Amino acid sequence: MWSHIRSFWLAAVVFVTGLGYALGQSGPLVWAAAFGDWRSDKPGLSRIIKPEDLPKPGATSSVANFPHVVPRPPTAIPQVPPGFKVELFAEGLNGPREMRVAPNGDIFVAETHAGRIRVLRGADGDSKSANEIFASGLNQPFGIAFFPSGDNPQWVYVANTDSVIRFSYAVGDTKAFGKPEVIVAGLPSGGSHSTRNLVFTTDNKRMLVSVGSRSNAAEGLGNLTGVLQSWWSGEYPLGASLGTETDRAAILMFDPDGKRLGVFATGIRNCVGLAVHPMTGDLYCSTNERDGLGDNLVPDYITGCAKVRSTDGLAFSSVTMKIRDILESVAT
Repeated sequence: MWSHIRSFWLAAVVFVTGLGYALGQSGPLVWAAAFGDWRSDKPGLSRIIKPEDLPKPGATSSVANFPHVVPRPPTAIPQVPPGFKVELFAEGLNGPREMRVAPNGDIFVAETHAGRIRVLRGADGDSKSANEIFASGLNQPFGIAFFPSGDNPQWVYVANTDSVIRFSYAVGDTKAFGKPEVIVAGLPSGGSHSTRNLVFTTDNKRMLVSVGSRSNAAEGLGNLTGVLQSWWSGEYPLGASLGTETDRAAILMFDPDGKRLGVFATGIRNCVGLAVHPMTGDLYCSTNERDGLGDNLVPDYITGCAKVRSTDGLAFSSVTMKIRDILESVAT
C-alpha cells in the first residue's frame, strides 16, 4: 500500500510543478526576477536561472543571516494548489532534520541537535497514533535507512556525524531494543559540515555514506602540485581531497556490515540529500555549495551519480567529471 502512496505523492509533485499556467503564472520568471525571494513563492511558480544570469563573485558583500525562531501565527501554513490541504501533524520537536518512512507508514525523524530518533504515527483505522523516542544519546544523527529493502527490514541504520550504527528492528517498533551496533567507526568529523546521510543500493549489497567537506572551499588543502601528482599517480580516486579533507566532500562506500569498499563519488562539497532511484538504481544527491562569494552564489544543485557498476562499484559525480575534463585539457 505504501509504495502506491509514495508513487501518488511523486506524481502529485510532478503535477504541481507543471501548474504554473493553471495558477495564473504567464510564464517562468527569468533574469533578475528569477532570483526573487520566499515572499513571492507559491505553488506552480517556476524560475529559469542560467549561468550567464549569475552575478560575478564578490559583486556584493557576503553576509551571514542566521534564522531566529518566532511563534508561528495561527494562519501561517504552507500554500498548496486547489484540492490539497495542509494540517499540523506533530509539533514540539527539537531540531528535526531528516525523515524516513518505514514500510508500515511510521515516520522516523532525526532530531539531530537533540541526539535522538523519534517515531511518529498517525491514527489510521484500528491503529493508534504514536509519538515516541526510538533512540537517544546519539551523536548528531541525520541519515536513516531501513535494511534490507522491502516490507520486512531487520535493521534501522543511523548515520551519526562520526559513525554509522544500526538497531535491530521489526516493523511497528517504536522503541529500539538493546544497544546499537557500531557498523562504521571513525567517519571523518569536525569542521563546517556535520550531517552524514546514508542509503543502500537496490541490490542491498552496498551502503553509501555522504560526508561533507571540512572547510568552505578546501582552505588549507596544501600545495596544489602535490595534489595533482597524487591524482595522476592513481593513489586516490580522481577528484579526491587530501590532507585535512581526506574522505570529505565525497560519498563513501561500504558493505552492510561496515567493510569499506572504496569511494563512490568525489567532488561533491556537501551532499546533504541522498537518494537511490528505486527502478534504475541511480544515485541522486542534493548539494550545498560554497559560501563567501556574495548574494546568489554559488547555486546549490541536485546531481545524478552513475549507477554502481558490477565491476568495481566505482563512479564519479558529474562535478568530478567536469574537473577531470579541465585537468586533462590543461595537461594536453
